[in-house]
Amino acid sequence: MIIYPALDLRGGFVVRLREGDPQQQVIFNSDPPEAARRWLDEGADWLHVVNLDGAFAEANDNLSVLGRIAATGAKLQFGGGLRSFEQMQRAINCGVNRIVLGTVALKDPELVGEAVRRFGVESVCVALDARDGRIATHGWQQVSESSPAELGRAMAQTGVKHALFTDISRDGQLSGVNVAATVQLARDTGLKVIASGGVSRLEEISALEASGLVAGAVIGMALYRGEISLADALKAARNRSDA
Repeated sequence: MIIYPALDLRGGFVVRLREGDPQQQVIFNSDPPEAARRWLDEGADWLHVVNLDGAFAEANDNLSVLGRIAATGAKLQFGGGLRSFEQMQRAINCGVNRIVLGTVALKDPELVGEAVRRFGVESVCVALDARDGRIATHGWQQVSESSPAELGRAMAQTGVKHALFTDISRDGQLSGVNVAATVQLARDTGLKVIASGGVSRLEEISALEASGLVAGAVIGMALYRGEISLADALKAARNRSDA
């Protein structure tokens, strides 16, 4: 199981938001490449990078920051406001290994299928972000009628293999990842699901890994707050590399 340290970018800084709320922001590093190098030095292979400005439809220059992060040699999983082929291609050109598609997965599934065909199945992940059991889009500001399992199964039919699942109510709260819902989603959809939102204890990582169904876990606040170390997280995950 792969551990993905999170780098959430807003205004060129590495930040964390509580429940995706831009009014509840904490800045952790003003130098994103430096933050990336820290996690690489501590054993990470992949980083999960989010362009929060793009998710909130704000003008930004985070793609230039993304290029500097890619120059560190990290494998990058990147999302936030990718709603056209042009935006997806720019991210790939910056050195991204896997793009994460959220709003577009619900609004334009055919575009997601075309992205899989154009960029390859390993280069595309869909975000199944849920608030109260329903998919949330547009930077988590809008809630749909679709459940994560429904959208996940639809995405699997388009050729998608990877999915990122976030229980929004737990994101940035250090309240514990929703292990049961994550495992059930993987079981219901057959997707390689990456857990996100609230990971705070090594026991949660071990439980996700022990399921044999979860492909990875994104960890943000717990690493930046020093609640757990990356070395311990990698050990708990047994660094399984099939994601």
